[in-house]
Amino acid sequence: MTTQLKKYRKPLLFALALVPIAVVGGYFSGVYSWSGLTEEVKRQIQAQIGNDQSLYYLITALQTLIYALIFGFAGYILSEKTGLMKPLRFEKKPMAVTAGMTLLTGLVLCTDLFYFRNHIPQVAAMYQGKPSFAYWMASVLYGGVIEEIMLRLFLMSLIAFIAWKVFFRREADPPAGVVIAANIIAALLFAASHLPSTLQMFGEITPMLLLRCFLLNGGAGLVFGYLYRKYGIQYSVLAHAGAHIVWKLIWIIVL
Repeated sequence: MTTQLKKYRKPLLFALALVPIAVVGGYFSGVYSWSGLTEEVKRQIQAQIGNDQSLYYLITALQTLIYALIFGFAGYILSEKTGLMKPLRFEKKPMAVTAGMTLLTGLVLCTDLFYFRNHIPQVAAMYQGKPSFAYWMASVLYGGVIEEIMLRLFLMSLIAFIAWKVFFRREADPPAGVVIAANIIAALLFAASHLPSTLQMFGEITPMLLLRCFLLNGGAGLVFGYLYRKYGIQYSVLAHAGAHIVWKLIWIIVL
């Protein structure tokens, strides 16, 4: 029993370290998402949980906490098994590469401001005001940290692990091509997961909306996955959070 506890000590401590980020990020994610719901959807939710919308925020925080604990713990184990787990420290060269990719990704996200806003009326409506404090917190903490734990540390590692064991089980480690393919698949799955909410928000899925969905979500995911594969999960987290900051700062400046 003691040996088993020692074996899982690092993944457990890692998952527990995510608790405050998950609670705060999940709470503000709930605040932000509530503001974007239609009145009809709000009424449906209130019929189930009552009129106190703060309960909705707490439920979102609890849900995010569960995600962080499960995917953080399992993702750490999978990352170690596939050789993707790097020492959790920051070094000069990886930081420089991450900074450049963060800026580049943030500028790609700004195509929403400079291109899609001019072609999709609903997107233009999203930029009528400035990003709220809740949106900042949700983007940086939930998007930047929790999504990276779920999509890179867990999902990308899981895909790489399965492909390795199914197709290259004689190899001591998963081939680089397997990890690259896992990154592409994880990024595409993440982008595709936004299609239901896109349909709900816009009422249809057009070629322009498909381009927006896969460019902004899938394209950014490929960059974050590269940083995870090359340098470690801490760098993909920094890039994801930083890209949101770059995008929103430009939003504030331009609009």
